[in-house]
Amino acid sequence: MVKKLLHTRFRVADLDKTISFYKDVLGLEEVRRSTSGRGSQLVFLKAPESEELIEICKFDESGPVQVGPDLTHLAFEVDDLDAFAAHAASLGYPLSDGPHRASSGSAIAFIDAPEGYEIELIQHAKGN
Repeated sequence: MVKKLLHTRFRVADLDKTISFYKDVLGLEEVRRSTSGRGSQLVFLKAPESEELIEICKFDESGPVQVGPDLTHLAFEVDDLDAFAAHAASLGYPLSDGPHRASSGSAIAFIDAPEGYEIELIQHAKGN
């Protein structure tokens, strides 16, 4: 039986551009960087209030990176979706969808990471 989720891996072609996106646009922290036994370049990141890590992997020997549409995404909570959208757009990453606001006061939007992975942003209604 498994005990807990440790990390989720996304393979990319441009490691530097992708890490810059996750750190500068999303505000994730780089936890560690290494090279695996098979030669994969690995960078582990985490959100400030999360335990689970995101592993960004560059391993050219696996062939071209092909991100399928609507196959997977990461979801992050934000305090202010409009402020996040302005910040991301100022760095060249406008929202790709939304924001969509619910009658409850919550909102969601999406942004695309450099390799085409979709990132969901969720602003919970005040008090939730």
